[in-house]
Parts: sequence; C-alpha cells; structure tokens
Amino acid sequence: MSDTLSLASLADGTILSPFSRLRQLLDGVAPGHARPIDLTLGEPRETMPPFVASKIAETEALFAKYPPIRGSDELRRAIADWIGRRYWLSSGAIDPAREILPCNGSREGLFYAAFPAVGRKQKQGHTGRPAILMCNPFYQAYLGGALAAGAEPVFLNATAETGHLPDLDALEADTPLLARTAALYLCSPANPQGAVADAAYITRALGLARAHGFMLFLDECYSEIYTGAPPVGGLEVAAKTPERFANLVVFNSLSKRSNLPGLRSGFSAGDAVFLDTLFEVRNLIGPQMPGPTQHASAAVWAEEQHVTANRLAYARKYDAADAVLGTRFGYSRPAGGFFLWLDMSGLGNGEQAALTLWKHFGVKVIPGAYLAQTGRDGTNPGAPYVRVALVHDAGTIREALERFVHVSA
Repeated sequence: MSDTLSLASLADGTILSPFSRLRQLLDGVAPGHARPIDLTLGEPRETMPPFVASKIAETEALFAKYPPIRGSDELRRAIADWIGRRYWLSSGAIDPAREILPCNGSREGLFYAAFPAVGRKQKQGHTGRPAILMCNPFYQAYLGGALAAGAEPVFLNATAETGHLPDLDALEADTPLLARTAALYLCSPANPQGAVADAAYITRALGLARAHGFMLFLDECYSEIYTGAPPVGGLEVAAKTPERFANLVVFNSLSKRSNLPGLRSGFSAGDAVFLDTLFEVRNLIGPQMPGPTQHASAAVWAEEQHVTANRLAYARKYDAADAVLGTRFGYSRPAGGFFLWLDMSGLGNGEQAALTLWKHFGVKVIPGAYLAQTGRDGTNPGAPYVRVALVHDAGTIREALERFVHVSA
C-alpha cells in the first residue's frame, strides 16, 4: 500500500488521523454506560512539576524577543547534563553546542528530520524515489514527514513474533531497499506495544544505517516510563563506537517524562553534521521555542523527583492491570511506556472490539489498525488489537479494565 501514498494523500484528506477515524466509527453511537471512560489519547494526567509557572514568569520579558532557533545555552547544557546522567556518559561526551537541537516537542523534530534525511540521500547520488522506513504500528509524524519529503514510506511490521520490533534479519536481506533508504524510524519503548530495544538491537540498526548511508531516527519519548531497568538509549550505545553519533539522531521531550504535553518542549540529539542541516531547515520554516519555555524546560530537565513519582504512579496502574486482566487478551506487563496493547481477536478484530466496548460498556479505545498500515507482507499488524492509554488514575483504570473483562465473559 505504501507505493500508493504520496503528499497528495496527506493534503487531500485521504489519510486521516487515528482519532478522526475513531470519531467516524463511533459517530451516532451512544456510550453504554452512565460514566464513559476515554482511554484513547496518550495525554499524561499526572502532576506536572510545581515550579514550571514560576520559571516562565522569571523570564516573561523574553516573550518580547525572537528566541534562538538553536535554543539557549542554558537549555542545551541542561539537556546535555540530563543525557549524561541518564545514560552514564562521561563528562563532555556530548557537545551541547552542536550535538543538541531543541524543538517544540518531539513531534516537530521527528517530522522535520525527514527533509534533510532525504536531501542527504540524494547528495549521495541516489536516483529515484527514496524510502523512509518505519516501525509498524508507527507514530503519525513519521508518515507525515516521509510524504512531505517526497519519500516512499515503507512499513516494517512489528509483531509478537518479532518481539514487537521490526525484523532486522529481514531488513538486512533486502539490499535493494536499503540502497534507497534515507532514514529508519524506530520507537523504544515502543508506542503502543511497550517493547524495549536492547543494546544489541540498537547496535545492529545503527550498523545498517552506517553501512547503507541512511539515518537512524530513534524516538525515545517514553524512555522514563518503564517497569524494570531503565531502557538503553541510542546515544548510550553510539557513544561506545568509533564513529560516535554518526548516522544517529534521538528524539525526546518533556511531554511524557514530566507530564507537560502542553509545554511543547523536546530535543533532537546526535549526529552534529546532520543537526547542522536540520537547524538550517528549521531556521527557514520551523517555529522557535519561546524564551520563557526554554528557561522553564532547563529547570525541568534538571529535576528528577517528579519523574520518579510519575513512574510510581504508572506502576500502580500496571498493578491494577495485572490484577484485573491476568493473561486475558494476551496481556503481559510491558517493559515501557503507558499503553496496553490488547489482542481482541476473540471479538473479531480491534475495530469491532472498540465499537463493542463503547456501545455496551462506555469505554473508548483506539483500534490497533488505525495506528498501523498494511505492511510489506500484506497484513496490518494492528488489526487484532486495541490500544489502551493508562492516563487516568489507578482507580479509573481498574474500573475500565473490569468492563473489559465483562466483554469477554
């Protein structure tokens, strides 16, 4: 299906967001419960750091100035310090001046990165339509960036059989595809499956990128919400290689880590040469992050207590899922993120289950097929599933999941 997708598909409304598709599915259908529960949007609702408003007020005069597109020295240093602490990098292992580029949430960075990736491939002498590969299910910004940059989106199915990550054996065997690949988008912890790529997996993906001259874009937006050990990071892996961060850019934000999706504050970090080009792209067409937002963001990256409290809050929600679901719907506690990826094959598929859950039980979820596309094998890997966002308090999550249990009774 990917060869039929183009910028026109994006611009003429052919491609709809998962939420628009869900609205169409449920249009005119009343919830079957007096207290509906919406578990669709991955919008954190835990407590944000209490000092954010005061930090913005400290520098409110900066609203009168155009902010630097590269971000302030203060913010880039704070991000570099956080990366160093989080991933056990030695002092000075990352250059805040050239190897960090703040952006307005990870979505903006992930989208714009497709442009210099395609331009870079064309400079290598590749002719024909370049390909941008992405894990499938995928975050919609990956697809938007690929189509806007004129690339063919290629969907690499991430299924239970492949550990909910793309099969790198199959990818490595496809040398014609790799030859025209401009970038590979991976997400770890994965949205929505919660799978975590280990160091060996990231090392191999980065090796493919370097061997075939493409960029590895590692979306680490959920890196601070995890069950066991902290997930390994792309920069952590790359720092141990002779090439350091070549061919790698990671993306992260304060949206999930710090419950600040409305702040629109994130960063890209890694390959300095690539980030120099990404900076020029953003300098032409990208929005700057307001100065007060940058000042507040620096303070948030420097503080970890709220992050620990956030992680504990999600652990309580997973405890509720463990207790209520057991192994129903193929559930097992995910390694990271805050979604459940539940197999609803017993109800036909995820779309039918989403309609049933809303119509009879007043629980709103996203059909997995809406978060994926038909992959290279002709199947949609999300079709049997629904995605459940654990963004409410633990009591509400428990109530919603108890209604799930009734749907299979």
